[in-house]
Amino acid sequence: MAGLAQELERIMEQETVVMDIICNAGEARSLCFEALALARKSEFDNAQASLKQAKECLNRAHLTQTQLIEADQGEGKVPMTLVMVHAQDHLMTTILAHELATEMVELHQKLAEK
Repeated sequence: MAGLAQELERIMEQETVVMDIICNAGEARSLCFEALALARKSEFDNAQASLKQAKECLNRAHLTQTQLIEADQGEGKVPMTLVMVHAQDHLMTTILAHELATEMVELHQKLAEK
């Protein structure tokens, strides 16, 4: 019975960690698109602030991902679930979205200066 309780606790902890990645990546993605909308309205300071907040969210998600990788130690200690794959997908696509949004905000700003 104690083994089952420990297993359930481990599963709940892993789900919490995975949801942390999803939530932080999701917030970062929203902030990236907010930055793009602000840049279209020539609100560049606000756009940069949104990108900065997005980067902070991404850093939190990436730290959580790093902790999972360290816990796994390349030995399969952390079970790979569909929700884990979903979290990784969210994180990686949001990292790309942040890079592209940063470039596009800068492009909007340069075009506005001309």
